[in-house]
Amino acid sequence: MTKPTPDPRHTLTLRDVSEASGVSEMTVSRVLRNRGDVSAPTREKVLEAARALGYVPNKIAGALASQRVNLVGVVIPSLSNMVFPEVMTGISEVLEGTGLQPVVGVTNYLSDREESVIYEMLSWRPSGMIIAGLEHSQASQAMLARAGIPIVEIMDIDGTPIDHAVGISHRRAGRQMAEAIIAAGYRKIAFLGTQMPNDFRAKKRLEGFEEALGKAGLTLVDREYYSGGSALLKGREMTAAVLDRTPDVDFLYYSNDMIGAGGLLYCLDKGLDVPGRIGLAGFNGVELLDGLPRKLATMDACRLEIGRKAAEIIAGKATPGEKVELFPTLQPGDTIRR
Repeated sequence: MTKPTPDPRHTLTLRDVSEASGVSEMTVSRVLRNRGDVSAPTREKVLEAARALGYVPNKIAGALASQRVNLVGVVIPSLSNMVFPEVMTGISEVLEGTGLQPVVGVTNYLSDREESVIYEMLSWRPSGMIIAGLEHSQASQAMLARAGIPIVEIMDIDGTPIDHAVGISHRRAGRQMAEAIIAAGYRKIAFLGTQMPNDFRAKKRLEGFEEALGKAGLTLVDREYYSGGSALLKGREMTAAVLDRTPDVDFLYYSNDMIGAGGLLYCLDKGLDVPGRIGLAGFNGVELLDGLPRKLATMDACRLEIGRKAAEIIAGKATPGEKVELFPTLQPGDTIRR
């Protein structure tokens, strides 16, 4: 007989896990606190039940156990580029003086790592959570849905949020960039992306990009993926690989500005006419790269404003909506023909 699923509005307790796993509350407590001698099958049964329900133990002891602490959990995929530090700046600016303190966890674009970070943060009963992206494991979704606090998913609005979402439409951003490239007369276009396939927002931009190409009767002539992080050197290497393989490419669309900047430096080193012979574009609008010999075409991802608006929802300074959409601006720079 299937155990009934607890009401989503009901705060989960050890009893819920006990009933779902079919073992005593004392045994559940020993397993979740990793104390006492419990057989491996029983331990697995308890952990699976807790994971399916979205149960997170409360690390606040005694009389404080029913209260929240003044922490705001912020879960982001990376701190190795300029994107998420700017989001953090926006969050910190708004939370300053509210009594709320942001605490950051980094997932490295890994679903199981994100699950672990969410679990640990929620165990301290924060006052709110801000999480990058709309795609999470079932266990992560269950924990967040059960948390009983404001949850704001940021950077992306192409999907259904658990609670609130603040971001841009990456599919629309991809379509807009493709339309600008096509209007400039480029036809043999390649895509280069890092953190593939775990960067869901880059994947959505590519989907929108290819949709717009298809409407114009075009398809990508080549693509180059890399599962690791972004860097100027990696951008140079990926660009060299594409141009060696498909030398008649006339436009390179990068998943972000960092590898796009590396590609631009490679093309200039090789004496290629940019943007006449070949055009390039990235994404994010990273100001750090404004000192390049040519200004890379890009789109501003509204990072600072996303951080601010997410924090305003958590702090009760804004009327929350299911989705708050921002609209990035395409900046043609010097790498798309006018």
